[in-house]
Amino acid sequence: MEEDCLSCMKYLMFIFNLFIFLGGAFLLGVGIWVLVDPIGFRDIVAINPLLFTGVYIILAMGGMLFLLGFLGCCGAIRENKCLLLFFFMLILFIFLAELAAAILAFLFKEHLTRKYFSRELKHHYQGRNNTDAFTSTWNTVMTMFECCGVSGPEDFEESLFRHLSPSKVVPEACCQRNSYPGDIGVEECMSGSIAFRHNKGCYSAMVEYAETYIYTAGALAVVVLTIELFAMVFAMCLFRGIQ
Repeated sequence: MEEDCLSCMKYLMFIFNLFIFLGGAFLLGVGIWVLVDPIGFRDIVAINPLLFTGVYIILAMGGMLFLLGFLGCCGAIRENKCLLLFFFMLILFIFLAELAAAILAFLFKEHLTRKYFSRELKHHYQGRNNTDAFTSTWNTVMTMFECCGVSGPEDFEESLFRHLSPSKVVPEACCQRNSYPGDIGVEECMSGSIAFRHNKGCYSAMVEYAETYIYTAGALAVVVLTIELFAMVFAMCLFRGIQ
């Protein structure tokens, strides 16, 4: 009876991890295809910082799932205790990292206020063409959510950005998407015209976006954590059952 249970668990774990392996391979294939595509799709992605970042996220997720699926499949079907232990440790690390991120988000949520973000934006944001991580992230946020500043364009008054670019009222990332570089609309937008810029603050835009998907994200997080827990239980049971 115990051998039948162990055999059933082995094949269930193999099938479960086979789907993970195939999913990871698919994501890796999509990410690599976008990066090496000869017909110009890579150039389309490269001009949008959000899409370009998304490609590398897909590659990272694909690689992680590919490795997890491979370890799980090989460990289960070959009854290899070393691979199963490695699979268990990797899943445990991911689970603890997710748990730590959730705890930190809860502990520091009071610090993530509108006032805090406004202060950081004033002191560190440098402009459209700057490549530092803080500025690039804010450029992506303002482009993605079609917003400007934290509370609005007034956040750039008396800021580092205005000190570096005194002739500009707002950065190019605040301008509407139908205003292209070199277009008169961009120049008027950066000079202070409200007709060509986004006047909504990013804090409000992001809160509205989060409220739209918060239940979906919560449900997805619970499902993922549950799957990870079952994967660890199956791996450890199989590990202990192998003679």
